[in-house]
Amino acid sequence: MGALTDLDLSALWVSVRLATMTVLVLLIVGTPLAWWLAHTKSRLRPIVEAAVALPIVLPPTVLGFYLLVALGPYGPLGRFANLSLAFTFTGLVIASVFYSMPFVIQPLQSAFEAVGKAPLEAAWSLRASKLDAFLTVISPIALRGFISAIVLGFAHTMGEFGVVLMVGGSIPGETRVLSTTIFEHVEVMEYTQAHAISAFMLIFSFVVLLAVYIINRRFPIHVS
Repeated sequence: MGALTDLDLSALWVSVRLATMTVLVLLIVGTPLAWWLAHTKSRLRPIVEAAVALPIVLPPTVLGFYLLVALGPYGPLGRFANLSLAFTFTGLVIASVFYSMPFVIQPLQSAFEAVGKAPLEAAWSLRASKLDAFLTVISPIALRGFISAIVLGFAHTMGEFGVVLMVGGSIPGETRVLSTTIFEHVEVMEYTQAHAISAFMLIFSFVVLLAVYIINRRFPIHVS
């Protein structure tokens, strides 16, 4: 880490802030959506599932382009906010929420499907409210899914490049993240700094995946 500059450390801080905010927003928005996807019989389910999974197969630059237009001063989100959200940290969070959506919602959906509705209905029969039953019964059982969603969502956001570059550019202290910092170091042939950041990201990604596999194997979802 000795090769890192103050700008590199600033990019690390922006990346951590971005990943944290993105995961928090996705947990708030994605948890009810994941529950609905896990248990609904609506004909709209395949369409919604496809929309959620779209960022996995869609080129990041394509998603980034449309988000850039939407967040601009003449786009729907920009008009709603009455200012351009492009090239701002807020705009970066919005873009990251869309891009990391499947990495949070899909683990939650799988966990809720494994839990089923029986524990929730049992809690209802004991006169627990729907929210109380979800928080005190379903959430502890599905804890593995929440942990996987948080870890994968955070790691995926930390490694974003195409969407971040399109929507946020690379403004130091505002939208400059680790992935764009690596690119900029390589552009000017500063391979020592690029190697230091890349090695950190490589180790971080491996540890994240290892943690997810260990959690999934050691803490399976059991429904009594």
